[in-house]
Amino acid sequence: MAVVHRTTMSPGKLELVASWLSAQPWYEGRPGQAPELTKAGGFRLDDPEGEVGIEFMVVTDAGGDTPVAYHLPLTYRGAPLPGAEQALVGTSEHGVLGRRWVYDGTQDPVLVAQLRALLRGEAVPQDQNASDAPDPTVTVVPGQDGTTLSVTRVLHATAPADPDPDPATHVSATWRTPDGEQVRAVFAALRM
Repeated sequence: MAVVHRTTMSPGKLELVASWLSAQPWYEGRPGQAPELTKAGGFRLDDPEGEVGIEFMVVTDAGGDTPVAYHLPLTYRGAPLPGAEQALVGTSEHGVLGRRWVYDGTQDPVLVAQLRALLRGEAVPQDQNASDAPDPTVTVVPGQDGTTLSVTRVLHATAPADPDPDPATHVSATWRTPDGEQVRAVFAALRM
């Protein structure tokens, strides 16, 4: 079980991901304008080895004409991940754990393995802000089997009561819009 520490990170998570996000090919903000990010939701998964922090963060960028929600799978490591320089988001000083190397989790084998375990029903999604607390808003919806893992980066909301539209086996979760509405979308799926 991962422990959620009540401490600081410098730079903070939003500050750290802002410049990285704006350089991604799927970023929908205005070129040359820094994103205006707020944390909107997400969940965690536990690393069975207890070494890597795994977070699926949702941020809302209010810097454009309309707010855009981004799904940012991140990993937090106590040392650099060999061969993953292109996936490095940045480093941050954690108030308890010291220096953390933060990676785009889609390129971290620990996150990918645990996300696949979640899709198979072998991992339990955890609350983003509490230790040892399952997150009941995260659901795994069985569907057409596939082998290719796809991760949704730009989230398009549906109402929480709407059925999940994706026919593939997928993970959906909720987050809050800038006006406080709770919405849901597919975060990841196994596709053909």
